[in-house]
Amino acid sequence: MIDLEDFDLPDPPAPMDLGGAANFDQADIDALFGDFGPTVGKKGLRAVIESKVISHERLPMLEVVCDRVVRSFASSMRNLTSDGVDVSLEEVTSTRFGEFMNRVALPAMVGVFKIEEWESYGLVTVDSSLIYSVVDALLGGRGGTGAPMVIDGRAFTTIETGLVSRMLSLALNDFSEAFAPIEPVTMNLERIETNPRFAAIAGVSNICATATFRVDMDGRGGRFTLVFPYATLEPVRDKLLQRFMGEKSGRDSIWEAHMAAEVRKTSVSMSVLLGEKAMSIADLRSLEIGQTISLHKSPDDALDIACGGVKLAQGQIGQRSGKVAVRLMNDVSSDKKVKQ
Repeated sequence: MIDLEDFDLPDPPAPMDLGGAANFDQADIDALFGDFGPTVGKKGLRAVIESKVISHERLPMLEVVCDRVVRSFASSMRNLTSDGVDVSLEEVTSTRFGEFMNRVALPAMVGVFKIEEWESYGLVTVDSSLIYSVVDALLGGRGGTGAPMVIDGRAFTTIETGLVSRMLSLALNDFSEAFAPIEPVTMNLERIETNPRFAAIAGVSNICATATFRVDMDGRGGRFTLVFPYATLEPVRDKLLQRFMGEKSGRDSIWEAHMAAEVRKTSVSMSVLLGEKAMSIADLRSLEIGQTISLHKSPDDALDIACGGVKLAQGQIGQRSGKVAVRLMNDVSSDKKVKQ
């Protein structure tokens, strides 16, 4: 057995001196390679506001509206350009307003429209390829599979803006018609901006619903996107949450008609108040069989007709076919306060 104490082992080498610098520890090494330790996660309300996870399947009826827009807008564009136009829906999703505006590729046109009934605003963005395709089609250009137009970075002219405005007005009118089964709305194009910063209608962190459409016209075309802040859609949020069940926008007309018919067949009991008289408890206890109570009403006076304690109409008492009958003097009203 060898005892290491019998041998003279050299001392361990001293730490290397790098030009008088201090010794490196693990934290210095992590910092040198760009690792500054674990990041602190966001908590509370900030984590909710700045979260990138957004659910976009909460408004199923909005996709139904966009599908209707595809059919109607294709016909409108064919009438406008006299060309073969194909319109398709690419996606309906949700994003934050700031993120969407940062993704708008310039040059582009951003239209600001107002929904009159809700007194709120929305956006419609048109990319440059669709802008020049619409201008070329409306000015008599022939479509084809030639090279796409080269954008020279210049500002859009008044003629180009006016022609694109006609297309956007058609798109908004078609969207209003498609939205009518859910809620009648009127969308009016107010202005067109070329700088997205001048079209800020919502906060940067506000969630918006976006619908992107693709327009193809004989080998040319592009995309346009409708943007609706959730605050704008709040008046009809409960209707947009419905599942599509037919052309009645979430309502089954067969069951609706059946329910209404069965309710009308329900039997109810009507009561006619011949008169009233206030009596003391002593007089009430002194009543005897055969005694007459005067109600201070003549046969020609109007009597109250009620159902379940709710006054519905007035009538006059009479006789018909040997039976006591009541003739209505006014229409039956659901209002509790019937005019005397």
